[in-house]
Amino acid sequence: MKVIAENKKAYFNYQILEKFEAGVALIGQEVKSIKTRGINLVGSYIIVRNEEIYWIGSKIPAYQPKNAPSDYDPERSRKLLLKKAEIKYLIGKSKQKGLTLIPLRVYTKNGKIKIEFGMAKGKKKFDKRELIKKRETEREIERVLKRGRVE
Repeated sequence: MKVIAENKKAYFNYQILEKFEAGVALIGQEVKSIKTRGINLVGSYIIVRNEEIYWIGSKIPAYQPKNAPSDYDPERSRKLLLKKAEIKYLIGKSKQKGLTLIPLRVYTKNGKIKIEFGMAKGKKKFDKRELIKKRETEREIERVLKRGRVE
C-alpha cells in the first residue's frame, strides 16, 4: 500500500469519528497522473447527491498537459465506489447536523487508486488552541529530559 497524498490538516481541523475506504471512478490519464505527479487534497470534500457519493474539489493535473483533451477539467467531481449498504449508512449519517465527509488520504492498493475518508465533526477554536499548548508542553518536557541526560 503506497500512500500518494495525505490531508494532515484534516486531523487538526476536524475530529474524525469514523473512517471509510472507497474506490474512485477515474479516467485513464488521471490514474497515470496521480501515480506519477500526485494529487492535491486541500480544500476537497465529499458530498451525497442522488443516492451517490461524489468527491469534489480535488485537483488532478493533466498527465501530459500539451496532449490533454480540450474538455479536461482537473477539478471535476469524481464518483466514489462504495457498497449500497455503506452509501445508505453515509446518507443517514450525513444528514446529522455538524457532520461532514472529509478525504484523509489517497493510496494505491493492488494497483487500484483508493481514498480513505472520514466522518468528521469540526473542532472549535479553543480545542485547537488546547492541542497546540499540549504539544508545546510535551516538547518542553522532552527538551528538559534530554538536557538532564547529556550533562
